Amino acid sequence: MSKNVAQSTFEETNLENGFHVLHFQNESSENQLFERDIDSTYIQLHFCLKGASKFLFNNGSYTFDVLDKRSILLYNPQRKLPINLVINPKTTLVSLLISIEKFHSLFSKEAGYIHFLSDDNINKKYYDDQDIKPTVMIVLQQIINANVNSAIKDLYIKGKIYELLSLHFQKDDAGVGEYCPFLVDEQNVLKIRKAKDIIIAHMAEPPSLQELANEIGLNIKKLKEGFKQIYGDTVYSFLFDYKMEHARRLLESNQHNVNEVGLKVGYSTASHFIAAFKKKFGTTPKKYVMSLQSNT
Repeated sequence: MSKNVAQSTFEETNLENGFHVLHFQNESSENQLFERDIDSTYIQLHFCLKGASKFLFNNGSYTFDVLDKRSILLYNPQRKLPINLVINPKTTLVSLLISIEKFHSLFSKEAGYIHFLSDDNINKKYYDDQDIKPTVMIVLQQIINANVNSAIKDLYIKGKIYELLSLHFQKDDAGVGEYCPFLVDEQNVLKIRKAKDIIIAHMAEPPSLQELANEIGLNIKKLKEGFKQIYGDTVYSFLFDYKMEHARRLLESNQHNVNEVGLKVGYSTASHFIAAFKKKFGTTPKKYVMSLQSNT
């Protein structure tokens, strides 16, 4: 199934029963909305290759952001998690919908290795948010740019999805933290999400950890543990990455000079901003802008 709306496209590939791939491409200048009913037997994996999108639950009272080059995993056997998705302009998103039965068949030998499949956790809800691994990004690009005969395209995509899943769940040498029962409390998840929204809204002058903990109503230990579990990073490391990505997009807009961009993301001196940008992207803001101009 596929459809086009102006500069937006949506394509769905049904690999087999209980296994679906959704590809969203919003090249328009407006948000696009997508809704789909999903029952509680499905695991959802959403990969944002570029741009950003937002999942709305409970009439918008509860949201999950999928930011640029990040992915989220959603699974809740206790209730439905229908897709109510806002896709930002210039956003590319690939989503996998996999029934828990199908997922078990793929990872039956690794049930203990993938912690939310263990006997203790199988009936518990699980949320995960992490950077897209470079190896996974390559496979995602191969999927959306598949240039193969239509007769074998579904087979090609199916093979690539299996490759993607194996790479996504491959444990890094550093190891992955154990399942965190802290996240079973949905109120705590909401508080951590609020903390993320606060630091983004005040990125130029972020609050201290204690101020942030006080504002969301958690102690510092739970704030740090919860933030790490949901976003895969510390509060300020996440904020640094967000600020640099925001700065990069501001530079790409060609509406602000380097000093102005630095001030907008919280650097009072250009030298500090330039050093931070180079640490993140391996080049200076000026050289980055020049590279964009040379490619146009």
